[in-house]
Formats: sequence, structure tokens, C-alpha cells
Amino acid sequence: MLESLEKMLAKGVDNSLLRFGLGKAYLDAGNPALAAEHLQRCVELDPKYSAAWKLLGKALLDDAQPGAARKAWEQGIAAAQAHGDKQAEKEMTVFLRKLDKLNSQA
Repeated sequence: MLESLEKMLAKGVDNSLLRFGLGKAYLDAGNPALAAEHLQRCVELDPKYSAAWKLLGKALLDDAQPGAARKAWEQGIAAAQAHGDKQAEKEMTVFLRKLDKLNSQA
């Protein structure tokens, strides 16, 4: 799966869906830094892609970048609100609350 997505990218295919797929695949493979790179490119290509913002925040948090994760989720919530994606908005709001709770315990 990952190999075929990378081959598509190498051939010059570059769009938000491909970048989302790569980001998810790298996150699932335990490489949050590379996942975050692809997901960042995904939201640059499509700033309204709320699922990508959600995953980007997760990748950044897994890569020990809680501040960047917070920013991604905040931008993701704004994107979700802009086009009525209530579920993604709710999930990212919960992620932010958990992050706040972690920070207050640290």
C-alpha cells in the first residue's frame, strides 16, 4: 500500500487525497514525522480537509510536538465549522481537551 502510494507521488501525482493516504499509512506504520509532512502538504493543497487536520494533529502529537498539534486541531476545527463537519469538529475539540488535561498534569 505505502509503496504504491509513494510510486504515484514519484510519478508526479500530487493531490490532497494521495497525501492523506500517505500520511495515514505512515502514521499506521509508526512514522509520525513523515506522516506529518504528508498531512501538512495535504492541508496546504486542501485547507478545508478536516479529516486531514485531525490526523495531522495526531501525527504531530505522536511526534512529540504538542504545540503544533494544538494549532493543527484549532485550524481543523475552523475548517470543519466552515463546511458543517460536526463530527470532525467534535472529535478535534475532544483531542484539544485531552491535550489541555495532559498539559495541566505535566
